[in-house]
Parts: sequence; C-alpha cells; structure tokens
Amino acid sequence: MKIITFCQIDETIFNPDFSVESFHSKSEDKADIAILDIESIFEYEENKHSVCKDKFVSIAVIEDESDYDAFKNFGIDAWIKSADISQINNLINLLNKRFLS
Repeated sequence: MKIITFCQIDETIFNPDFSVESFHSKSEDKADIAILDIESIFEYEENKHSVCKDKFVSIAVIEDESDYDAFKNFGIDAWIKSADISQINNLINLLNKRFLS
C-alpha cells in the first residue's frame, strides 16, 4: 500500500509493509492514502488528484479541536491526534478494510 504524506511525519512509525513517501519527493506511483495536517491542507487540496489514485483515503493529523473544525469542510475520511500518531498503523489497516478493499 502506498502512502503519501503532505506533512512532516517520522516515517519509521509506519508498518514496513507500507510504501511511504513525502509529497515533495514523490514518485510516479499514485497513493492509496494521503496524510496531511492543518498546515498542508491547501497543498493537499491542490495536488490530491495528481498524486493519489481515483479511490484513496485521506487522514488528517490534528493538534486540537479547532483543527477538526477547519478540516470538516474538506471531505477528510479520518482523523488522528498528533499525540496518538504511534497508532496510525491501526487506523490505516482499518481504513484499508473499510474503504479500499
């Protein structure tokens, strides 16, 4: 599964089965999952169709409740608090089963 990040995330937290790369160093392959934060929302919106597959899932990393309010108008599929980022693999596996399978 291919994951593209629009924000700064420690790539070592991801399951080794996932192919993870930054939007700024993207390859030709399109992503199944896009990960973004409040600072990268507009970059994500402008580029999601060129770097993600037709059927993809978006995950927003939020700091607090106000971030959620900002994201709700952008059609984000899932949210995770930055404090819980170590649990992102569980979220990705769940999203894969529910949306991408």
